[in-house]
Amino acid sequence: MALITKVKEYREKAGYKQSELAEMVGARRETIVHLENGKYNPSLKLAMDIAKVFGTTVEELFEFTED
Repeated sequence: MALITKVKEYREKAGYKQSELAEMVGARRETIVHLENGKYNPSLKLAMDIAKVFGTTVEELFEFTED
């Protein structure tokens, strides 16, 4: 399965730096970097926290596809 994420798109639209988003959701900046690159599968809690920051749903931010 591959992770498709819109976190970077939403973050840039909101004008946040990776470090700012990381602090808001209690994660490390490196976690946000890997998440945006599709190299990290977030926990449900992290996904929900990020979605809450942007006022959207987890399903809007993340999608899993078959390789």
